[in-house]
Amino acid sequence: MIFVLLSVICSVTVAVLLKLGRQNGAETKQVIVWNYPMAVALTYYVLKPDLKSLARDYMPVTLYTSLAVLLPGMFVFIALSIRHSGLVKTEVAQRLSLFIPLLASFFLFHEKMQSLKMLGIVVGLLAILCSIGWQRNKNSRLATDSRHKAFYPLLVFIGMGIIDILFKQVALHVSIPYISSMFIIFVMAMFIATLLLLYFLFVEKQNFSKKAVGYGLVLGVFNFCNILFYMKAHRALPENPSVVFTGMNIGVISLGALIGVLFFKERLSLLNYLGIALSIVSVLIIAYL
Repeated sequence: MIFVLLSVICSVTVAVLLKLGRQNGAETKQVIVWNYPMAVALTYYVLKPDLKSLARDYMPVTLYTSLAVLLPGMFVFIALSIRHSGLVKTEVAQRLSLFIPLLASFFLFHEKMQSLKMLGIVVGLLAILCSIGWQRNKNSRLATDSRHKAFYPLLVFIGMGIIDILFKQVALHVSIPYISSMFIIFVMAMFIATLLLLYFLFVEKQNFSKKAVGYGLVLGVFNFCNILFYMKAHRALPENPSVVFTGMNIGVISLGALIGVLFFKERLSLLNYLGIALSIVSVLIIAYL
């Protein structure tokens, strides 16, 4: 379980770095860009992808390109969600995005629908609604701001679910090792991120942020380690994937909530706390029932 714990810590640290970077004057969008060179370098030197397999086998270019665009794009929305809605709600939205590939497996890939799994999905959707919190406000401007704050976690929820579906499709191409696919996706995402950096600097006229380089490189280390330890956890517990799945999701929700409330003084309503509890229940239902 040590690998699950390390993966949880790295996953939450990614979100914490995005929040700390903004608080310390680093341009968040540029932080996200500089994450990818580090992720590419670590994937190449630590995981040692088999690049020959990429040359001799057909590559699912459409899948790779879709993920290369979505990964940096979703990082931007995650950063916006953390900024406007807080660390807790963003982590809950990310973790509960697993229900989208579950629904896809039933309705798109025609897997047999299980009533208990569907119960877990329903509980998870209720958790999303409760954890986001739909606040009523008589002031129209404040009400609009509240809706915008709820909008970002929903985007994270939907976007991360789509990314999960695409990664599952990549895994079906067994002729290409999964690590090799990850490497080429990271390289393509780095190219897209570089184009975004040029756009930020020359079109949006942002100042080049030296702090963003530092935060981004550190972010890349924890982003990579999150994936590495998650893979190692599955290899260490090959007969108990549900333990890894449950530990990872509940661990991130719980640790994210703890850090958000204690260190960043995020305010949560009773409805938000109910959402966190329901998210843990939904993960347990899907993993064990």
